[in-house]
Amino acid sequence: VQLQASGGGLVQTGGSLRLSCAASGRAFSTYDMGWFRQAPGKEREFVAAITKSGGSTYYARSMKGRFAISRDNAKNTVYLQMNSLRPEDTAVYYCAAQRDWGVFRGAVPTGMEFWGTGTQVTVSS
Repeated sequence: VQLQASGGGLVQTGGSLRLSCAASGRAFSTYDMGWFRQAPGKEREFVAAITKSGGSTYYARSMKGRFAISRDNAKNTVYLQMNSLRPEDTAVYYCAAQRDWGVFRGAVPTGMEFWGTGTQVTVSS
């Protein structure tokens, strides 16, 4: 599976962005999908994940209520709607794919089967 993230950009504090991650191949619906982010000088951290069917989601505590993950299996795409953005949300955002939901529940980047290209999100104060 090849993943291509897009939708990043520059936004003011309190603004919104929607990231997309398009997957190639016909196996998209067999993967749980997630988003991670990495700020300069920091480790990559978990943001959110969604199960194969889209029936369940999981969020990092600091993002819950502000971010929403969704997917469209017909379009082979997973989304991350980000609202009420803060300067500390500035990072490169990456999508990831993994067939074992338990790996996403661990909320660490280790063990992801596939990574997408990153997309830069910058939130100005």
